[in-house]
Amino acid sequence: MEKPESVTNKVVRGLLHPVVPVLILIFFLGIASVLKYGLDRQDERQINSNLTNESQAMANSLEREFLVHVEAVRRMAQRLEARPDMTEELWSQDARNYLDDFGVYQALEWIDREFIIRWLEPLSGNEEVVGYNVAFSAERRAALEAAQANGTIDISGIIDLRQGGKGLVIYVPVYAGERNNGFIAGVFQMDTLARHLLTNRVLDAFYVRISDDDAPAYELNTGGEYARNYAHTVDVDLPMLGWSLTVTPTTDWVNSRKSIWPWTTFISILFMGVLTSLTTLLVQLVLKRNRALLKTRKELEFEIDQRKAAQQDLARLESTDALTGLANRRFFMEDLSHTLSIADRQMRQVALVMLDLDRFQMLNDTLGHQFGDELLIKVSERLNSLSDEKVLVAYSGGDEFMICQQHVDSLDDVIHLLGQIKQCYAEPFEVQNEAHYITATMGIAIYPQSGLDTDTLLRNADIALYRAKEQGRNTYQFYTEGMQEREVMRLELDKDLSHALANDEFVLHYQPQVNLAGAEILSAEALIRWQHPRRGLLPPMEFIPLAEESGRITEIGRWVVMAACQQLARWQGTAFEHLRIAVNLSGRELDDEHLVDHIREALETHNVPPERLEVELTEEIFIQNIEHNLNQLSRLHQLGVSLAIDDFGVGYSSLGYLRDFPVDLLKIDRSFITEVTERHDDAVITRAVINLAHNLGIQVVAEGVETMDQLTFLKDHHCDLAQGYLISRPVPAATLEKALTEGTMVTGVPVDTRI
Repeated sequence: MEKPESVTNKVVRGLLHPVVPVLILIFFLGIASVLKYGLDRQDERQINSNLTNESQAMANSLEREFLVHVEAVRRMAQRLEARPDMTEELWSQDARNYLDDFGVYQALEWIDREFIIRWLEPLSGNEEVVGYNVAFSAERRAALEAAQANGTIDISGIIDLRQGGKGLVIYVPVYAGERNNGFIAGVFQMDTLARHLLTNRVLDAFYVRISDDDAPAYELNTGGEYARNYAHTVDVDLPMLGWSLTVTPTTDWVNSRKSIWPWTTFISILFMGVLTSLTTLLVQLVLKRNRALLKTRKELEFEIDQRKAAQQDLARLESTDALTGLANRRFFMEDLSHTLSIADRQMRQVALVMLDLDRFQMLNDTLGHQFGDELLIKVSERLNSLSDEKVLVAYSGGDEFMICQQHVDSLDDVIHLLGQIKQCYAEPFEVQNEAHYITATMGIAIYPQSGLDTDTLLRNADIALYRAKEQGRNTYQFYTEGMQEREVMRLELDKDLSHALANDEFVLHYQPQVNLAGAEILSAEALIRWQHPRRGLLPPMEFIPLAEESGRITEIGRWVVMAACQQLARWQGTAFEHLRIAVNLSGRELDDEHLVDHIREALETHNVPPERLEVELTEEIFIQNIEHNLNQLSRLHQLGVSLAIDDFGVGYSSLGYLRDFPVDLLKIDRSFITEVTERHDDAVITRAVINLAHNLGIQVVAEGVETMDQLTFLKDHHCDLAQGYLISRPVPAATLEKALTEGTMVTGVPVDTRI
């Protein structure tokens, strides 16, 4: 049979084709075009970022300077309050001082209780304003009367001034209510005010439009050539004014910030393409002369590799695992080292797969070691079916296997192998006349990207395996750069966790739940945070999995209960003593026989009524070890503590536990609430859960409420409580108290506010 043409010969023959230099030139032209486009886009982003910063700086300057003038007018009003017998002459002298100091006022006025301008500085240019009634419309009269009664500042907005032109007036009442002695008013011409508040650099480089409640109110620098496609709008936080600035740069400003690198890069890479094409022509001439020599060399290397492969096969027979019949760890590592050496010379990739059987330890402990050994043999037989000249399967020990794939040309080769491995577990394993389904989790490291030697490659594959287990098992994870650093950080965090309780580094934040029937906040969920001394405030997902792995979750759970009871005790005798706090329990905490005793001790220590504490467990925890959990939850119910099922609807359990367990609340999982107003199925499920719970006498809490439409839907379908970012994010107790006192939370329908 004729020997097939080698890959090297195909490559050499392809490189000798005359079209190759042309293709190289086209390739470089494509790269140059893509890079130029990317750099142009980067320029655009940088210009937009600079414009955003300039706009925000203008808004900040406008806010700061405007408030200075508001305070100046307020001080004049306070001086008149302090000296109600002040004469017009003395007042005029005071006003002239302010005019000289600030240089921006059109006029300063004293307006009597009947809204008539009596005193005015300067009089020149403003003569016809004296005696003018500033309550010239019903709207202005109402605003001034409200300011007069409440003692609050009133700002007219941009109006047509009596003196002529556009302007703005700040009215500061002199005393409020019955004691009111009129107003001190500061009158500004808009052009003078805007040019005073904005710098010359801004005025030279930008066209600025001031809008009041989204309606154009005033423009600066209307002439000139501007880059309209770069306009940016920013809100200005001024009292009683809904101003926004729309800033448009000049074309000179935009051009000064454009880089020369896009064209420079394009020309440089295109020049490199021309040189590379010419070089390729020369290489083709050299390859044609040495083709025969290259062919002979490759054949010799092939013979050497064949001999080495034969030697490896012989060594494999002497280095197999006695139980599984697979290669043992020592032989696998030697073979891997040799494989890496060949791969280095041939510039090939090698894949190392670390495989861990899911739930094997539990099956081994439950059904016995003989069962475990038989299962390992069955698994090994299926995995060994994947072995060929490119794939080596070995047994590492325990429930771990190692697989080496040689001659990897692309990532698709590795993905194909992973699919073959998963197929090995598609059918159940028959062990001791019983069928058992088992899955596997895998971590993959690729030579040379993930390591240049066997030890590094093995360590990185093991790190990838651990990451895959974190994702829920029965999956795989490739090693990526940074995993090792994250592993070190994880170990440091685990070490710090052991000192966190002793150093009192944990804090509780509270997310309130609104009662939809009465629009009241009656309860809040306690959520733990870790105030790490170096990394700042950490959310639960950063450390709770570590706590569960290390077994510290029980101590942390006890701390949460104690801290919640302490907070409830602080609220006794205050306006917040009606609040109930919900705490979350993990499955490991529920397994603790002393759980109920610890909760009872915390309640009694702080003299807190049990009904003010609520315990939340996920639906999955409820159905684990049903007999034990029923006993624990019944004792908690007898204690008087409320019980809630969290994440309801995402488990795979029977609804029978709703009948058997003493459940007080169901918390509908946020996955159903997120699209409850868009997806018909989510709406049907949510209504069904509410009706089911109410028929069983159980209250319903909806989690993840983020829009008013969701809140309205829940209220219309008689959901009892709602919780989510629409009402409030989790906040410290002091922040929660302040928000409840000020009434700044969304508690009813309709409301046009988000927290």
